[in-house]
Amino acid sequence: MRAWSVAIQLVTTRAFQTTKAFRPKALTHAALTTALSVSTTSSSSAASADTTMCKNTAVSNPLLQSWAAQPFHLPPFEEINPTHFQPALEAAMKAHIADLEAIASSTETDFDSILGAYDRAGSLYSKVGGVYGNYISSLNTPDMQEVQSAMAPILSRHRTKCYNIPGLFEKVTSMYDVREEMANKGEWTDEQVRLAERVYTAFVRMGVKLNEEEKKEYGDIQVELATLQTKFMQNILKDEETWVMVITAQDMAGCPEDLVAAARQAAIDRGHEGEDEYVITLGRSLVEPFLTYSTRRDLRKKAFDAWTSRGELSEERDNLSIATKILRLRKRQANLMGHTTFSNFQTEDTMAQTPENVMNLCTDVWERAKEAANKEREMMETFLSEKGDELEGGIQPWDWRFYAEQVRQANFNFDESELKPYLSLDAVTNAVFDVSNKLYGLKYVKRDDIKAYHKDVNVYEVRRAKKDSPDEDELVAIFLHDNFSRAHKSSGAWMSEYRSQTKNLIAGSDPIEGIPIVSNNNNFAKGSGATLLSFDDGTTLFHEMGHGHHGMLSDATYEYLASTSVLKDFVELPSQLMEHWLEEPVVLKEHAKHYKTGETVPDDLLARLKAASLFNEGFATVEYTACALLDMAVHSLSEYDDDFDLSEFEKKYLAEIGMPQGIVMRHRPAHFAHLFASSSYASGYYVYQWAQVLDNDVFAAFQETGDVFDAETAERCRKCIYSAGNTVAPQDLFKAFRGREPDTSFFLKNKGMA
Repeated sequence: MRAWSVAIQLVTTRAFQTTKAFRPKALTHAALTTALSVSTTSSSSAASADTTMCKNTAVSNPLLQSWAAQPFHLPPFEEINPTHFQPALEAAMKAHIADLEAIASSTETDFDSILGAYDRAGSLYSKVGGVYGNYISSLNTPDMQEVQSAMAPILSRHRTKCYNIPGLFEKVTSMYDVREEMANKGEWTDEQVRLAERVYTAFVRMGVKLNEEEKKEYGDIQVELATLQTKFMQNILKDEETWVMVITAQDMAGCPEDLVAAARQAAIDRGHEGEDEYVITLGRSLVEPFLTYSTRRDLRKKAFDAWTSRGELSEERDNLSIATKILRLRKRQANLMGHTTFSNFQTEDTMAQTPENVMNLCTDVWERAKEAANKEREMMETFLSEKGDELEGGIQPWDWRFYAEQVRQANFNFDESELKPYLSLDAVTNAVFDVSNKLYGLKYVKRDDIKAYHKDVNVYEVRRAKKDSPDEDELVAIFLHDNFSRAHKSSGAWMSEYRSQTKNLIAGSDPIEGIPIVSNNNNFAKGSGATLLSFDDGTTLFHEMGHGHHGMLSDATYEYLASTSVLKDFVELPSQLMEHWLEEPVVLKEHAKHYKTGETVPDDLLARLKAASLFNEGFATVEYTACALLDMAVHSLSEYDDDFDLSEFEKKYLAEIGMPQGIVMRHRPAHFAHLFASSSYASGYYVYQWAQVLDNDVFAAFQETGDVFDAETAERCRKCIYSAGNTVAPQDLFKAFRGREPDTSFFLKNKGMA
């Protein structure tokens, strides 16, 4: 525990983007982006280039036209279709290269002409790419998938080219070399020094110091990875779209009313409109509740087997072979960069710094979690024995959730379905908005007149009081809330941006271009009436709003350092921190109202919720930590022989570390999108646990004041956690907030593993 605290003290700083115009935008749980990873930037040279491209390339293409007539310069969603993306991206890539070539060839040597211009470069590319990246996550129809497959290698080539424009790295290096001197003279701000360091690091990690032959190979690897990662994600999406389990009302024995209604709605949505037809899909918000409540063991097994075999359900969609090819390419990528393994390459530029530091934390937690999970299984076995029931084969993975719920009800008198009527989507949304207001002064104004890319997406203005005129408010962000599961939408939950916060605008630009457009995406099963959430669903909604705050409260000068452009093992701190407020009785008492009667959630029910909160935490921690350990282990191999079998590696590794009987990995390799749908979280799935140490420590600071809405602590949190982005090294931000290094004791205590 303390050894890991020391590991934090030793780290160096870096961001987890490459160049600003490519940094990953969608953060979070699953489905995080095989897309063009872009954000909005601006450049004076781009202004004329954008105009030229709009005139000469496709006057009728809404992606290439000015959006000034749209509210808040939002994309013209109702006019966009998949055929617009390829020509728009091709035009935008040309403009982007022109911007970068102008910097490289300029005789100017001042900061703004080089790094300031670099931060503004590629405005059209980022504008178009922001929409593209969101569409292939949230509206990835077959037509969009065709565009995505065609563009993946092209966009990868473009990304590589941007780092290798003659003279550009020399300009970046010239800034990097004088950063300390300019800071000592007082001519550069700390943020400008940080920008010089982060841009230089990104170029180096993209292989600009390699020889020409190695650069070509490195670029070829990136192209092949982009193609394979795109295919990996599309295969998962196809499995999730096509597999359904059609059942009857009788087959749903044991399931609560809201789950039955959601399964009926899923059947209708998928064309199964018979009077007694219900559908369980592979969406987590349907399959997990079914595994929790269904009394039909045979159907639980059928659903579980399909759910845990996504990416393997068809011979035509063999994600294991794709993942193996990705592993070999990453290993070669690391070798070119002077590392023996990909895990060494990836962690070099994180807070953790080395695979060993990651493993020290995860292994410590793993041993504690195994002990807790085994005790939980023993409780379930005792429960079965006392009932006189015998379970053939013992408790299997498709049984765990069901019997855990039975024990929870028997031992703690807590039934999740008793709580759900108080957690409608509307109630939890109001709760998260209210918490946002009390902590950071944000107000959400719904704009029903603004249409997004799907009818279920809600659009909000986000406003707050002006600092110098509290009686007036100002626009802080535009927020898009996309909450429901549907066909052609990636599974999981994530935050993304169409436009990021910046103060580094082209002279004469409309200030609205510096206001972020933030999107939160969830996958809740839509009910035929009110949509009722589990407590875990509510936690997910709060989690994504934490990411949303990171974007909306960003206060950086340079967009390259703004918002979520932080080290990957810091990026989950803002999101996981937000989860804590849903657990607070003061929040639940104000907002958890029965969706039919308006009755406030009873104190007795909250007491039972709290008493049961740590039960099955061992299971949840094992399920997650096994993924983090396997991720690091498989990326720490120095060779992948011709006969390497990823499925066999999974089996042997889990046996080696002592995977408790009755539990499987939360994400098995064939659908482990964090690892194989992009490289961002590869050798990085540990970041959620790393950030848990941080978020539990930060929330403890609020608790220590006696008021979880303490204004002074909230303001310090805003400045250090949410607004700073990557303008300051993350360990320095934490120290600025807490006054010391992180302490693991809060995390372990809250996990029940102290």
